[in-house]
Amino acid sequence: MPLIEVGRVCIKTRGREAGRRCVIVDIIDRNFVLITGPRDVTGVRRRRANIDHLKPLDEKIDIRPGASDEEVKAALGLEAEGQPSQDSKS
Repeated sequence: MPLIEVGRVCIKTRGREAGRRCVIVDIIDRNFVLITGPRDVTGVRRRRANIDHLKPLDEKIDIRPGASDEEVKAALGLEAEGQPSQDSKS
């Protein structure tokens, strides 16, 4: 099981987004990957990140390389607004 792969859920360990979850969308080279939160879900915008600044989790979603934020949300099972439905709070 490779730790750095497309679809792997990670936690950012450095920078202003430290502690937030993100998803690897594409692999740029041996040191950098393209990640997204998506921004309206976790606050992590789509950007290049150093793999040393990511902590891979056991979770992995099934997305294609270069997937859009909408495709990532769909794979995470989220609604269009970016949040899971909470209708059953009664």
